[in-house]
Amino acid sequence: MGPEWRAFDHEQRDKRTRVGAPITYTIHDKGLSTMIDWRNKDIYGRDIPARNRAQWYRLRKWQRKIRISGATERNLAFALSELDRDSSRLGLPRSVREAASVVYRSAVENKLIRGRSIEGVVAASLYAACRRCKVPRTLDEIAEVSRVSKKEVGRTYRFLTRELNIKLPPTSPVDYVPRFASELGLSGEVQSRSIEIIEKAMEKGLTSGRGPTGVAAAALYIASVLLGERKTQRDVADVAGVTEVTIRNRYKELTEQLEMGVTL
Repeated sequence: MGPEWRAFDHEQRDKRTRVGAPITYTIHDKGLSTMIDWRNKDIYGRDIPARNRAQWYRLRKWQRKIRISGATERNLAFALSELDRDSSRLGLPRSVREAASVVYRSAVENKLIRGRSIEGVVAASLYAACRRCKVPRTLDEIAEVSRVSKKEVGRTYRFLTRELNIKLPPTSPVDYVPRFASELGLSGEVQSRSIEIIEKAMEKGLTSGRGPTGVAAAALYIASVLLGERKTQRDVADVAGVTEVTIRNRYKELTEQLEMGVTL
């Protein structure tokens, strides 16, 4: 685990004992500055008199300018708004957004942004955070919401992990089972059987060199057939973001090598 993750963990512990507003890495100024609310209300909720509203408008305008001063601040403000947008579209929890913000800030501090698109670095930071927090999302899913190609996300991710010394374990097919099963409307029993199948496959080395999403999808398909909750290969493939051919190939490998005796 690289120093940026340790810094994040330390700050999180520190926030729990801090008095006052909590720090958040998802805002460029960490949420430490004041904000003039857009509503024309005073502290007691009463309407601001019409004669004073022009003054409030000017104050808001200057306050926005003061909060974002300089190229670095503008870069962070734009990047973190992009990160928030991508995270929302992917339905990611707050912990992932915070972790991704830490990675992006580390990239800025280490001058790794130059020559790369902000969107690409944001997407790569988000992918790293998803893996770190065990909230798996595929490169395809990240690329789809980030407006950059899968190739660019992957290339930038490898660059950041190398330069920032981020050590992350490989993604396991097991990590994808709960989300895929939920989207397919499969029971907890099917999820458990799928995980058992994957664990046996891992023991025999059947998952080596195989995409984790394809293995997870095939295991779910097998479990759904065994437990009478059968889904079509197309349904499973669509949820997992793989092809039906991949499902069939992984299905045949698992059933034959694990001697499960399941027929299509």
